[in-house]
Amino acid sequence: MAKVLIIEDNATNMTLAIFLLNSVRHTVLSATDAEAGLALARAEQPDLILMDIQLPGMDGLEATVLLKRDEATRTIPVIALTALAMKGDEARIRAAGCDGYIAKPMRYLEFLKTIAAQLART
Repeated sequence: MAKVLIIEDNATNMTLAIFLLNSVRHTVLSATDAEAGLALARAEQPDLILMDIQLPGMDGLEATVLLKRDEATRTIPVIALTALAMKGDEARIRAAGCDGYIAKPMRYLEFLKTIAAQLART
């Protein structure tokens, strides 16, 4: 199974994502801010990153841009976790380098299906 890094500052969303990923036997790494997430991504080289967009300090889009510029992390797929599901948001999310997005509140079947589809591409 895959190693997935979740960068999420909301404890409820983090707990749900970890539970769902563990239920399908993925190894889960977690960070509650972008800076810690960037360090974990470089050190652990996860197969996939789930990135909250609205993080304290550096936001998830800025963190994704940094991941995609870094030789060590640029090939790691990033899926945005976002409550921003308005018209134009998907284009902005993809322009930052995200490979997809999952809208919040998360629906567990859609969540797992999106992750499985992304992991199948790698």
